[in-house]
Amino acid sequence: MTYCVALRVEEGLVLVSDSRTNAGVDHIACFKKLYTFEFADDRVIFIQSAGNLATTQSVMTILEQGMGSEGNSLAKAKTMFEVAEIVGRVVRSVIQRDSGQNQGVDFSCNLLVSGQIKGEPLRLFHIYPQGNFIESVPETPFFQIGESKYGKPILDRVIGYKTPLDKAFQCALISMDSTLRSNLSVGMPLDAVLYRADSLKVARQYCIDESCQEFAQLRSAWSEGLRHLFDGLPNYFS
Repeated sequence: MTYCVALRVEEGLVLVSDSRTNAGVDHIACFKKLYTFEFADDRVIFIQSAGNLATTQSVMTILEQGMGSEGNSLAKAKTMFEVAEIVGRVVRSVIQRDSGQNQGVDFSCNLLVSGQIKGEPLRLFHIYPQGNFIESVPETPFFQIGESKYGKPILDRVIGYKTPLDKAFQCALISMDSTLRSNLSVGMPLDAVLYRADSLKVARQYCIDESCQEFAQLRSAWSEGLRHLFDGLPNYFS
C-alpha cells in the first residue's frame, strides 16, 4: 500500500511519500512514488502516486516521454490546471487500456499533482482514476492518498494555510510516523520535498531511512510529548 501527503501552505509546498509496495506478505519491495520535474527558471512540477504500480509506472513513463510532444507535454503546458488536465487524460487512457485486457484486477490509481509555473500561483491537485480532479484551496490546504486515515487527525488539528513551511514539514512527518506505526503496508525510506513559493526550484529534498537521526528524534519527541500530555490530563470523570 502507500501513504502520500501534500500540503499547500502560504509559504510553499510540503510533500512526503513512502516507498513500500506489496503483493502479499512474501512480496514487498520499494518503488519511488514522488517524482520531480524541474525546468530552469520556468516551472517546477511534482507528482505523487498511489494505487496499481503498473498503472502509475505507465503513466509516469508516458508523461516523461511526452515532454517534447504537444499533447502530453508538462514542459509546454501554460498553467498548472493544464498540467492537471494532461495527467488526468493519461491516467484515464492507461486505465481504460489495461482494464479492457484483464478482468478482476484493480488498475486504479490516484495522483497528487502540484507545483508552479512562472507567472502563476502555486497549485495542488488530486487526480482521480477517472481522470477528473479537484484543487486545494486555503480552507483545505492538504491532500492525502493511500492509507490516509492514520495520519489525518494530526493534519486536521495543526495544519492551516498560514502554517509556516518548516512546521508544516514537521507535521507531515508526524502524520507519516503515525501511519508507519499503525500500518505495516506503509514503509521507509521516505521521499520528502520542500518547495518555497515563487522560487521555481526545489528548496530542500530528502530521502529519509531508518538511519536518519533527525527523523528518529522527531518521532521520539512526539511520542514522549503525547505520553506526558496524557499523563497530565485531569480525571474529568471522577
